[in-house]
This record gives sequence, C-alpha cells and structure tokens, in this order.
Amino acid sequence: MVRQRIKDHIRESRTFNERAAIALAIVIIMIFVILARLVYLQIISHEHFTTLAEDNRVSIVPIPPTRGLIYDRNGAILAQNVPAFSLEIVPERVTDMDQTIQALSEIIEISDDHIKRFKKQQRQKSAFRSIPLRTHLNEVEVARFAASRHLFPGVEIEARLVRDYPYSHLTAHVIGYVGRINVNELKKVDASNYSATHHIGKLGIEKFYEDQLHGTVGFKNIETNVMGRTIRTLEQSLPVPGDDLYLTIDIELQQAASKALGDHRGAAIAIDPRNGDVLAMVSQPSYDPNPFVVGIDAKSYRALQNDIDNPLFDRALRGQYPPGSTIKPLVGLAGLENGKASINESVFCPGWFSLKGDDHRYRDWKKEGHGVTSLEKAIVQSCDVYFYDLSLKLGIDAMSDYLAQFGLGQKTNIDLPGELAGILPSSHWKRQKKGLPWYTGETLISGIGQGYNLTTPLQLASATATLASRGLHSQPRIVKAIASGRNNEPQPVPLVQQERHHIASDENWEYTVNAMVKAVHSPRGTARAISHNIPFKIAGKTGTAQVFGIKQDEEYVKEDVAERLRDHALFIAFAPADKPEIAIAVVVENGGSGGTVAAPVARKIIDHFFMSTSK
Repeated sequence: MVRQRIKDHIRESRTFNERAAIALAIVIIMIFVILARLVYLQIISHEHFTTLAEDNRVSIVPIPPTRGLIYDRNGAILAQNVPAFSLEIVPERVTDMDQTIQALSEIIEISDDHIKRFKKQQRQKSAFRSIPLRTHLNEVEVARFAASRHLFPGVEIEARLVRDYPYSHLTAHVIGYVGRINVNELKKVDASNYSATHHIGKLGIEKFYEDQLHGTVGFKNIETNVMGRTIRTLEQSLPVPGDDLYLTIDIELQQAASKALGDHRGAAIAIDPRNGDVLAMVSQPSYDPNPFVVGIDAKSYRALQNDIDNPLFDRALRGQYPPGSTIKPLVGLAGLENGKASINESVFCPGWFSLKGDDHRYRDWKKEGHGVTSLEKAIVQSCDVYFYDLSLKLGIDAMSDYLAQFGLGQKTNIDLPGELAGILPSSHWKRQKKGLPWYTGETLISGIGQGYNLTTPLQLASATATLASRGLHSQPRIVKAIASGRNNEPQPVPLVQQERHHIASDENWEYTVNAMVKAVHSPRGTARAISHNIPFKIAGKTGTAQVFGIKQDEEYVKEDVAERLRDHALFIAFAPADKPEIAIAVVVENGGSGGTVAAPVARKIIDHFFMSTSK
C-alpha cells in the first residue's frame, strides 16, 4: 500500500512570503544604494566631476617656429633671436579680465599702452590662444609673479625668443623690423601656420622675405588639469625653423658709409657693378628698430613722426631728388650715339644760353662761362651751356629713351619693399600726367638733370654701375644666399643680368669714362678735391640739384638761403676706372656743392672698401 505525502500549504505559503520579503528588502536596499550613488555623483560631486570631464582634456597647442637669422656677407649677425620672459594670459581661463590685470599690475609694472595692445590682440585672436600682456620681464618681476602664481589661473610666464637687431640704427632701413601681427596681415597669411606667431615682418628684408624667415608651425597634444596647467604631453610635431639669409651688405662698409655721411641728411649706396650686389645702403638719419618689436610707446613714436629730419623715411629707396649734373655723362653718351655730338666739336659757353627768338637766359653755374667747350671739358667742368645745346639737338624723347636704358625712371626691382621709380620725363609722360604739351625750354633744363627729373639714390647707383660695366646691367640685390635649416650650406641666389647694352661704341664708352676720370683727377675737375693720395683712378661726376627756382635777375648766394632750401649735393663714382669693383651714388640733402660735400663721402667709402679688400 503506497502512502501519499500530504502538502502543508500553510507552511509553504509562509516560506514563500519570507523569501519574497527578503528579496524585496534586498531590492529596496540596492535601489537606495543606487539612488545614494546617483545623488553623490549628480549633486554632491557634480562640480568635481564636471571639472574632471571638461578641464582634464587633451588640447592641441601650436608651437611657434624659430625665425630665421640674417647675416651680412661676411657672417656678422644683423638680426637674431634672444630669449625673453613674457607675461601671457589665456582669456578663456580668466573669469574677470579687468580684475586680473589690475591685480597683476600691483606686482608687475603694466602701463596703459600694454593694456591697450593686449585688448587689441584679444579682439583679434581666439579666446584659447595665449596673448602677451608684458614682454621683457626682468628676473625680479618673474620672481614676484612666481610667488603669487596660484592667485592667477590662466596667467603664465613664458620664455620666448624675441627679435633683436644688434646694429640698431645702422641697418634699420635695410633690415626693417618685425612687429605684432594685425588683423589685415592675418588675412594675407596662412592662419594655421601663424597660429602661434605674434610677430610678422613690417619693413625691409623682414617683410620682403617673410615667407622664408617665418618657418612652419609645429603642434603638441597636451593634457591639462583644472588650473589649466599641463599634466603631460601626449604627442608633438616639431616646428620647422625659418631660413637664414646672407646679405650682400658688408656691415663694416655700412659703418664707414654712415660715418662718412656724418650728421648730414641723405643717402649713400655702394654696388658691385659686376653682379649687382649692394655692398652698403645708408639712409640718414635713422632710428632704432628694437622698440618696434615689442611695441613702441605712443610718445616715442610721435617723437619719431614729428622729427623734422624724418628718420623713419628711407631716403635710399624712396627719396626722389633731381639728379642734376650727375646725368651729364649719360646725356653725352646719348649725343654721341645719336650723332648729335662729336668728340671733335665744341660749343662756346659765355655763361648763358638762349633759344632763338627768346630773350630768356638759361644760366650756367659759372657766371663768366667756360669759353670754347668740348664734350670732355663739359663733363670735366660740368658746363651747363654745352648740355643745354646738346639736349636741344637731341630732343626730349630721344634723350628720355636713351636714359631709360640705364634704368632711370623705373624701379630697379631690388628685393626690398617700398621702392619708388622716380620720373624720367618725355612729351608722352607730360601729356599723360599733366595734360599739357612739352615746351622746348623744359628740354634744356632736363638735359642738366633738373625740371621734372627725379631719381632715387638707389636708381642713380644702379645707373652708375651699368655705366661702370660699360653697359652690363645687373639687377641690384640685397640677399646673396639662403640657408634652409640650421646645418645646411647657404645656397646662392641666382643673379639677374641683362645682356650687355650695345648702345655706344667702345670708343664712346672709353671717351665718356675718361672724361669722368678727369673730373676727379684733372686740375680743373669739379671733384678734384678727392683725388689726392690714391693709387688708382676714380671716375666720377658731381651734381648740384636746385630745391627752388631763382629769378632771372637774382643770384644764388648759399649764405643767404635757409639751410633746408639750399641745393642738394650729389656725386656718382666708380673705381678703379679701368676695372670697376665698386659703384657709388651719394646724395646729401641741402649740402650745396657736390664736389665739396658729396664727393668726399664717396672717397671715404672707396678708401674703406679697398683697404678692407686688400687685407
């Protein structure tokens, strides 16, 4: 007989209820734990974990490239990068900018100009970019900030390289300078490549060769904490430094030319006629470019702008002066080439010249005249009457066409920004620019380098170099070689030369050059004062350019004329005359006589050049 087990439903129900109660309790406890954790994470620790999520992030930081260096032809450094401490702010990490700057000014000197420049850059740049507030901090200022660093989140002391020009005034107009980059400049460059760059070339070599000097930006991935400090660098790509430039300038010759000009306003340029290398280019007075790098203060800048001598003006490249008698050798060559002058013909000079049917007298600089005058004598003694007559025979257009072959009236295309072209007048030019016909009297004064004629000192030096090389024109240049990378050999910059001008016979070339030699070495030459104690021949030509006109019945008396209204003094030369190695143009503003003021400047430059090359 099988016995059946009787179920205890009451007991099973009690057991089930007990187990369900335990399970429910566990669920409630777990829910409570989860809720408590959520409260902790979402409410109590919200700020902490938000900071961890947002501020402990990976950022891409650009690394600025090192700007290329600039050397002279012998390796002397003309533009370098020097380390300097900079106080910088990342705007997005600063809650109250004005309060922060105010607090910083209590421990570090911060001027209104510093604040003004900072806020200008703040408007131009992204909020996450570091912006300099003060540069060139000294060690004491760095130490003061370090002691209070914890009070200034988003503010750092950065060690940066700052541009420096060791020769200061001496190279300002050639090298130029870098300055803080502005909005318009940022639009013209690759914004990504300039993301870490605060400066850009403003003038001179620094501007013309900006692309080569700047280099390529690098980047690094960094992890930062709540204070914005770097925890670690995860990855980086190093920047590529800018190219180094080797100039044609000889800084010692530059110094000699500046010293020779002394306190005079003007310009002196020396060119190697064999290749167009600019050996010296001085514009005086000059200025110190270094304050412009970090931002020159308003007072100092106004002082430069208001200086009556205008030191900011580059006279060598942008000064436009009547060439005066310095173009007479070229006009003489034009006459020989066009058959309007002959080495065997002469003109009588009574001290004045008149056109037929006109009683107006065009005066010679020598009141009593030069008497019977050949072309050679006219160049040697700078007879105006001879060239009045010759220019009349040539006509303005033939004369203009010939002088244009020496580069007058056009830019030399030197590798510098801002060059002006001057004016080489013609009948077409006057109709186009003035809307007026050309008059015969204007041809006469054009033949002696007056009237509408205007040349820059560089243009005059280039024309002299072409004359020295008997027609071989080399485009003037400032940069001789470029080195890409710090350890690479400099690569020469190709010369730009034209085919030799066959615009005059060899006999005419040598006749003109010989006349210029006599202008320096003969007893009656207008530049005879510089001929003593020199072992070779110099070919030269003096010039005097009027600043204002003189009435028919008046006489020019230097002592009676205000200094700034006196004639400009000019001189061109090349040496040695038979195998030229240097060609020079000197312009001295309001200097008076080219022979007594400008020519001695050229002689000192020539002396230094050959003294240095003979070592």
